[in-house]
Amino acid sequence: MQVPLHTQSSVEAYIAGREWLSARLASCPLHPAGGCSFARHGSYPRSTPAGLRVARWYCPQGHRTFSLLPDFLASRLPGLLASIEDVVARALSAKSMEAAASSLREFDVALPSALRWLRRRMRPVCAALEAVLPQGAAVIAGNAGRRDVLLALRRSLPEQVLGVLPPPLGILGTLRPISGQHDMGPDRVSTAPYGDVPDLARAASVLCRCNPFAPTPFPPCRTCCACGVATDA
Repeated sequence: MQVPLHTQSSVEAYIAGREWLSARLASCPLHPAGGCSFARHGSYPRSTPAGLRVARWYCPQGHRTFSLLPDFLASRLPGLLASIEDVVARALSAKSMEAAASSLREFDVALPSALRWLRRRMRPVCAALEAVLPQGAAVIAGNAGRRDVLLALRRSLPEQVLGVLPPPLGILGTLRPISGQHDMGPDRVSTAPYGDVPDLARAASVLCRCNPFAPTPFPPCRTCCACGVATDA
């Protein structure tokens, strides 16, 4: 399970300083009050960027590992958030999804595979942006060539919001304490540079409508596929 690691370091500084060695996860997300054998569990490499590793912990009682994902990394997809944002921006400015997919993956795969690759990035990013920003995905297209919208949101949004947004921006599956309690003190207030902290109910309702991972519903068959006789469906 991934846990956001909020850092102001660049990718280059993170790798050069081997910052995964100094990353800390204060308590077990499954047992925040303690009582388990929660311990560091080494690190694992990401395929891109080269040389980058992610710190990992393990809870034997919960039979689950937890990795601290730096803000600049995409969740559940390879590469950086900036790279995903660049793909989405180019697709939004293209004449069609087919044209964008052909341009982005022209020599790598066939067009149907390129379209699937592009949709795996476009649909969850657009759904997440619609949930947290009034202007939705248009903010990427109008960002004057900069590729820092997703990174700024990852750094500024509370973990409760990141936990309901789909990857690669959000980190689905973020755990709450099993006791239902939270830390003492006031709720944290985000100083998001792209607007107010979104309402969780609105985010959840948008994601229900835009969830790219939900199966496509098919209408019930009204005739028998073998004999053609009308059914009760």
